[in-house]
Amino acid sequence: MKKLLVLMVLFTSLVTAQTHRFIYEYKYIPNIKEKDSVRKDLMALDINEKGSVYRSVSKMQQDSAMQAKIMAMSKNMGGGSISVSGGNLTKGTVGYKVTKEYPNYSVFLTETAGGDTYKISEDKKQNWKISSETKKIGNYNAQKATTDFGGRSWIAWFSTDLPFPDGPYKFHGLPGLIVQLEDTTGSHIMTLVANKNIATPEDDTKEKKVGDVTFSFGKKEIPVTETQFKKAWKSYIADPAKDIRSRGTGSSSTFGNETTISTFIYKDANGKNIDPKDMVKIVESNVKKMLEANNNRIEPSLFE
Repeated sequence: MKKLLVLMVLFTSLVTAQTHRFIYEYKYIPNIKEKDSVRKDLMALDINEKGSVYRSVSKMQQDSAMQAKIMAMSKNMGGGSISVSGGNLTKGTVGYKVTKEYPNYSVFLTETAGGDTYKISEDKKQNWKISSETKKIGNYNAQKATTDFGGRSWIAWFSTDLPFPDGPYKFHGLPGLIVQLEDTTGSHIMTLVANKNIATPEDDTKEKKVGDVTFSFGKKEIPVTETQFKKAWKSYIADPAKDIRSRGTGSSSTFGNETTISTFIYKDANGKNIDPKDMVKIVESNVKKMLEANNNRIEPSLFE
């Protein structure tokens, strides 16, 4: 108990000064039917006194570059508010983000379903079984721990050389940073490959102001429980083109003596118009392909 107390005091003193960035190489198999098709991405775990954020490095860079480009183009614009949303402005391999809030370690997963972005609160605890087995991972002395979480069994290697009770994705609660994490099927492997201190992490706030212009990037995150997200996900999968069908070719609204008519036009990659009925078929086909290609998610119980 005394050792853990000393560890927590040391952890507090370390994180109050700056942000510590830990870079993990994330190897994963998105399609269980194609086990030789392994994808890789670099993930950043940024830790400071308030908590941690785990997200794709490439997506983070693309988001930042896109925002900077749009804001630079706006310098000659007048005041007002501009919303930049819809579709994917970025093409990062991993789209989700995990936020942990200290000191209670409240965990939130940011995930999408259709055109909506959800901030899912986590209420399950990780029950770790710490083994006496040790090994060297990179430059760090690591110790083994196991847990069942999210529909998978996991093996973690943590190091007290790095006194942060945190880790990649939603994982935390061990007496040291998790330097390697792997599920027992070998489908998802996260290994610490680098770390550094940074003065200011990338700003991923949804609204930014330049002069008199306010920019809103992406859609507002909808706070939900895991149960509520599962319901939203099932609804989306059951009818992914529901919004297109409901909009049809357009809509009209009347205010006083004036009537406003809105027309929805869909185009393909070459700029050719697409009939709404054909657009419905395209969306349904794309979602079907997406589900077939991504049938081995890191947390399968969330998408049951």
